[in-house]
Amino acid sequence: MIRIIDSRKEEDKDLLKKLLDRSQLDESAVLKRVEEITSNVRIKGNSAVFEYTKMFDKVDITAENIKVSRKEIDDAYCSVDKELIDIIRRAKANIEEFHIKQKEKSWFSTEKDGVILGQILRPLEVVGVYVPGGTAPLPSSVLMNVMPAKVAGVEKIVMATPPGRDGTINPVILVAANEAGADEIYKMGGAQAIAALAFGTESVPKVDKVTGPGNIYVNMAKRLVYGYCDIDMFAGPSEIMVVADKTANAKFAAADLLSQAEHDVLSASVLVTDSEKLAQEVKCEIERQTEYLGRKEIINKSIGDYGAIVIVNDMEEAVQLVNKVAPEHLELCVEEPFGMVGEIKNAGAIFLGNYASEPLGDYFAGPNHVLPTSGTARFFSPLNVGDFVKKSSLISYSRKALSKVKDDVIRFAEAEGLSAHANAIRVRFEKGSDFNE
Repeated sequence: MIRIIDSRKEEDKDLLKKLLDRSQLDESAVLKRVEEITSNVRIKGNSAVFEYTKMFDKVDITAENIKVSRKEIDDAYCSVDKELIDIIRRAKANIEEFHIKQKEKSWFSTEKDGVILGQILRPLEVVGVYVPGGTAPLPSSVLMNVMPAKVAGVEKIVMATPPGRDGTINPVILVAANEAGADEIYKMGGAQAIAALAFGTESVPKVDKVTGPGNIYVNMAKRLVYGYCDIDMFAGPSEIMVVADKTANAKFAAADLLSQAEHDVLSASVLVTDSEKLAQEVKCEIERQTEYLGRKEIINKSIGDYGAIVIVNDMEEAVQLVNKVAPEHLELCVEEPFGMVGEIKNAGAIFLGNYASEPLGDYFAGPNHVLPTSGTARFFSPLNVGDFVKKSSLISYSRKALSKVKDDVIRFAEAEGLSAHANAIRVRFEKGSDFNE
């Protein structure tokens, strides 16, 4: 049962800390195991991947069948409802259109005395996308990870996802991957898949970046391979915060809180309101709606451990709480949501109004649903096109331009005790130099 916290009571404030301090497991409990897995994959390549796939997924994967074939993709289309395929295509179009607007361009600036400065943007060459297995297929995660890479112009997009007990990939995942433009799909999951993408094996290409959600083993593996390749972010359990005033619809607010609670027993669902009446109505709605939802056991555990209804004095205090928590998903179910959004400093995605429900962002609206969690919205951003490009600076100086700043550069270098740096500038102006005028 969800608890009601009155923030005005000092003794209740410690309960908020628990919402901010979630962890899937003590990291030390899995670190050693994940280190062993990633190390073995780096050294042994395919054989380690096959061994761990047999151990964890109970499937025999070989060099001949680890890569999804064209026939498997074609067969998937025959297995998936045509209406769902059309929905996937419409969602893909929305996601693509949104991310196209994020594209940046290379630029050059010509200054006086022949100085040219600029920046070149180039897409990453090979990107790995991880899509978890688990209790339900996640075609939305496929689209959200592949589409920004595609829009950025990544040359090769490699996807990894764990096989089922029969050695196949869920057909909805294959259809979504094909529609989004994944170039290669590999039957592997867990920490061993992340390591295979980061280091490369005899069958799996080495990638420049790994993106995508996963459990603590996947996330720990991403931490360990960071540096060998880039990663998207350090993700934790999902979370939603709904800020609502007396004008909000209790049924809507409860439904949105429950939509996050069903993700995982560690998901956090928090309502913040200045209305005690609404708080009680939402609590009743949560209890009523939970009874007819499919993942009731997960919801009850999530809501019981990490769910809360927080009553605050006013909306100013609500905003302060939002900025402190920095939620992954934030809904502003208030009379004037656009008037409040300017005060929000920390949030992954902000949903404005009673009809901008969080699942709309998960699947269809267009903005990316790969969002910073566990308070990292203070410094991380949603997955975007910029995550799939690299930037190079350009600097060109004429002799005349350099002569005007040479003494400054030399003095700076000498102040740092780097005489060779100073010398590299000084020699260009010594008498007898080939470039001396």
